[in-house]
Amino acid sequence: MRRAHPTEQAVGIHHYVTGTDGVGGRLRNRDEHFRVCELERFSTEPLEVRTDAYPHLVFRATLSGWDTNDFASRLSDALGVSRERVSWAGTKDKYAVTTQLFSVYGADPEDLPEVNGAEIEVLGRAGRSIEFGDLAGNAFELVVSDPDAPGNVAAITDELETFGGLEDGEKTTVGVPNFFGQQRFGSKRPVTHEVGLEIVRGNWEGAVMAYLGNPTEAEPESTREARTFVAESRDWGESLERFPNRLRYERSLLHGLAEADDERPETFRAALERLPSNLQRLFVHAAQSYAFNRMLSERLERGLPFDRPLEGDVVCFADTDAPDGLELPDVDREQRVTEKRVRSVTRHCERGRAFVTAPLVGTETDLADGEQGEIERAVLDELDLEPADFDLPGEFHSTGTRRAILVRTDLEYDLEPLTLSFSLPKGSYATVLMREYLKVDPVDLG
Repeated sequence: MRRAHPTEQAVGIHHYVTGTDGVGGRLRNRDEHFRVCELERFSTEPLEVRTDAYPHLVFRATLSGWDTNDFASRLSDALGVSRERVSWAGTKDKYAVTTQLFSVYGADPEDLPEVNGAEIEVLGRAGRSIEFGDLAGNAFELVVSDPDAPGNVAAITDELETFGGLEDGEKTTVGVPNFFGQQRFGSKRPVTHEVGLEIVRGNWEGAVMAYLGNPTEAEPESTREARTFVAESRDWGESLERFPNRLRYERSLLHGLAEADDERPETFRAALERLPSNLQRLFVHAAQSYAFNRMLSERLERGLPFDRPLEGDVVCFADTDAPDGLELPDVDREQRVTEKRVRSVTRHCERGRAFVTAPLVGTETDLADGEQGEIERAVLDELDLEPADFDLPGEFHSTGTRRAILVRTDLEYDLEPLTLSFSLPKGSYATVLMREYLKVDPVDLG
């Protein structure tokens, strides 16, 4: 175990599991070096079925250079329909080759346009649209460009096999802490959790200033100067003149503050509520994710197991409908591990049927007992948080949930070029596995 990169420590990831030097290099040198294929649970009917009973056309699209939202907009524009008629299970970014399912309400195969960078395969029809719950996970094939020490991949894999706790000799199964990756907080400017923490503490002014200020070296000089100016001057009108047009969310906040021309707490809250609802939720989710990362880092520091429970842990059980070979936790099926249950639950964990969890804290969170409970309470105390703090207005409210602390996957790799192939359940980050192999600045993980 070694200390994590400073940028990762800022989002609660304090360590690497592995002590072996990284292979170095970077990801996403080209789009085709980062391939993602969704693992879905969605069935279709033949195209010939009645369209009144099965009005949704379902197709698989392989996209290169397309963000999922942008592709959906391009599709709806070409079809002449509202974008609300286009549905998908998981959002992917543009710097990759991605394969995923889409459904379009009321469309026929011949209506689908030809789109540069998109290969479309019509699958059939369905009685409902595709939803987030239909995504079980993702299969990855990632190429590491310009590695410094590709041969280190074997030793790193051995260490991750040991950590995962499923060494059976038949296949290579690795495990890593199920951290939230850097993307959750902002790859180049990781501040979303800082905004979220201030929201949860009821400090609306602090939340606004955390979002508007906090310049980072990764930003253009003009942006850094604008952020410094607003933090020092609090002149909303002049700041609006200085913030680049591309920073539309920051400019939206500044418009709201300039129009109100006062500094009451409700003014800052109203400014935040001008932002899209998904961004409002993201702030709070990032705060929960930061606390979760801190809890996992502390468990790691204490040398506690991730692959099996201790008395007082809360476990969840596996989703029995998961695709073959994918360990998919079902956090709606929980159990607190008593002294009498430790042995039996350990057997379930060893077989991939149960997973130790930690909380994404919200109003309905029950903390663990035992040593894990000590960790959870200590982290919340350090952050000046408690579950009741998440009883917030509108989109900021969160009831919370729990999340598996370990993610395991069967892994294959080739050295020429250095390529790693694996699958992860939905919500887990490929970069959290790849960081153990590369051990580089998170910016180079894409």
